[in-house]
Amino acid sequence: MLRVRARGQSTLEYVILIGFVVAALIAMGVYMKRGIQGRLRESTDQVGQQYSAGNTTGSYTTDVDFEQEENMQAKGATTTVIKTNTQKKTGSETVADWSNTGNI
Repeated sequence: MLRVRARGQSTLEYVILIGFVVAALIAMGVYMKRGIQGRLRESTDQVGQQYSAGNTTGSYTTDVDFEQEENMQAKGATTTVIKTNTQKKTGSETVADWSNTGNI
């Protein structure tokens, strides 16, 4: 009779111990999640200024050199041969200063 009680008590102790371990892992998960989010935010802050359509201005000049040859044949068929197609883009782009906007 005494062995049966000891066996039940031992099982109950294991269940309680496993419950504490699971509770500790769940509690640690919250802090681990916050730590990972903090590192991700720190990494994105180090990247620098990002493109924003409303806060970016640019002035560009695009030069296009395009030469093609079209040959019309019988029955309305047309063949097109592109000989050159060169594009050159020059200019500048300015991103607004984000240091004075405060926290987003």
